[in-house]
Amino acid sequence: MDMQKDMIAPSILSADFAGLGEEIRAAEKAGADVIHLDVMDGHFVPNLTFGPPVIKALRKTTNLPFDVHLMISNPDRYIKAYADAGADWITVHVETCPHLHRTIHHIKELNKKAGAVLNPATPLCFLDHILADVDLVMLMSVNPGFGGQSFIPDTLNKIRKLKKKIDGRGLKAGIEIDGGVSPTTISAIREAGANIFVAGSAVFGSEDYAKAISLLKIAK
Repeated sequence: MDMQKDMIAPSILSADFAGLGEEIRAAEKAGADVIHLDVMDGHFVPNLTFGPPVIKALRKTTNLPFDVHLMISNPDRYIKAYADAGADWITVHVETCPHLHRTIHHIKELNKKAGAVLNPATPLCFLDHILADVDLVMLMSVNPGFGGQSFIPDTLNKIRKLKKKIDGRGLKAGIEIDGGVSPTTISAIREAGANIFVAGSAVFGSEDYAKAISLLKIAK
């Protein structure tokens, strides 16, 4: 899979939890490229969501890639469980991984796409010695934990610098942005160099998912 192609990844954090399977099928029908699943443990971030059993159940609803974002402490303990549950991409926060190289390669050994995530205040230099090993980098453009937050403008400079690093080294890693992505922000985010866009309330908070995703795709 080309990780540098343009992709819209609706986040089910903003979906109706009473009917997640139906919500995922609706997002796929509406044109979603990836399904984003935010896993939160109430420790690393101040919220709780779901674990491997829920992802395993949802895996039956679609063939779209599952982008599983582990916002949890000690993710190494749970990577295989999420891989077995049906994750296709597994992304981990550099802030939670004391041995990031080992963690990334553990994900890759399970034949999954491996990504590193940076919180808004975490500098890009944390990626210097792992950038060649990852399939994607996710930049948080809000402080993680809750959906519906506003995009942090300085993320645009961070995207530009990351894109320059990736291109300068001839790498093929994708750049994913999570937080505050909407029809009014996505053009600048895309222009800065990102190509994977996590959209929660912008999709699931709309009355017409197909129209919402189309607006995100065509915004230039």
